[in-house]
Amino acid sequence: MINTNIRNIPFSPPDIKESEISEVIKTLESGWITTGPKTKEFEGEIAKYVGLRKAVCLNSATAAMELTLRILGIGPGDEVITSAYTYTASASVIDHVGAKIVLVDTAPDSYEMDYFELEKAITPNTKAIISVDIAGKICDYQTIYKIIDSKRDLFRANSFVQEEFGRIIVIADAAHAFGAKWNNLKCGQIADFTCFSFHAVKNLTTAEGGAVVWRNEINLDEEWLYRQYMLYSLHGQSKDALNKTQIGSWEYDIVYPAYKCNMTDITASIGIIQLKRYDSLIKRRREIIELYDKHLIPLGMNSINHYNENSNSSGHLYLLRIPGINEEIRNRIIVSMAEKGIVCNVHYKPLPMFTAYKKLGFNIEDYPCAYNQYVNEITLPLHTLLTDLDVMYVIDNFKMVINSIGVKNV
Repeated sequence: MINTNIRNIPFSPPDIKESEISEVIKTLESGWITTGPKTKEFEGEIAKYVGLRKAVCLNSATAAMELTLRILGIGPGDEVITSAYTYTASASVIDHVGAKIVLVDTAPDSYEMDYFELEKAITPNTKAIISVDIAGKICDYQTIYKIIDSKRDLFRANSFVQEEFGRIIVIADAAHAFGAKWNNLKCGQIADFTCFSFHAVKNLTTAEGGAVVWRNEINLDEEWLYRQYMLYSLHGQSKDALNKTQIGSWEYDIVYPAYKCNMTDITASIGIIQLKRYDSLIKRRREIIELYDKHLIPLGMNSINHYNENSNSSGHLYLLRIPGINEEIRNRIIVSMAEKGIVCNVHYKPLPMFTAYKKLGFNIEDYPCAYNQYVNEITLPLHTLLTDLDVMYVIDNFKMVINSIGVKNV
């Protein structure tokens, strides 16, 4: 029976408990609120959780991707490939460093890049691929690496870091995928570099924040690599604020004019506690996804297969496609759900549909599969403050709304 009492179901509020608040208060009282001991502790805990030796905390996943491109020596004259079906950050960082954005369409009826099209897009100027683990589901890296290996003869290194790889480098936009697993590997152990987001709507939040990790097998001096991220994120300053507090250690150098995108100890304090709770958070997300699947998939709806024998998603988003509808009807559904107190969203409008990318020469007509994924997609609320009754309220009202507009098979 449909509950006629309107509930307030926000899309993705942060799950903050007293433990996070208490940890932030301790940090504020400590007198050290910028990058310092808490940020370093959080980096260590992230590395341990992912199963790696090092992690770098920054102020966003966007900064993590951009600094990675810069450290790799990617810039003007280079090309970087990413998906047309993603948030702008995956592509905008390519433009930031002066490289050419190369967008690849999705495969038919998929949110992942079309790997056949990916292979065709590679040229001697291709230096990196930014893969997108959309909704928390890890994409097919086995195929990506096979393609890269088959194109080794085309690769032309233009920095010593690129020479160490001797091939196209894989950077995962894993903004959605912290904690996901694929073929017994954790997200962070698969791509060469993996960039996480801890934005307010993410599974694990620091309000604003991100991190980058790299595979243990990378043939680079890890201390040198970590140091590069520190330099790039703090104006190229040879000492951070913590090191400058040592007796007689005020003096520093500016190695190069860099950027300002460090994480603070205040935000790291939130992350430290969130990480302690994280396994229970992704477990709850799985329960909600399975409840949605149980009631919606039999109606003829299409969603991502978040869990199978080879892969466990982080369960970040519940993307639902409604066969037979167009953009106008999808938008009417979103408005009708809002009238019931349920906030829905769309993930994503393909990049070639935006003004900025049109000005760069992209045309959505060249990305028909991405467009087809978008026109009938609606993202339902998915967060750990939802009760089972809340989820059923969403499901019942969704059924009622789509029945009211004449969607078939419901």
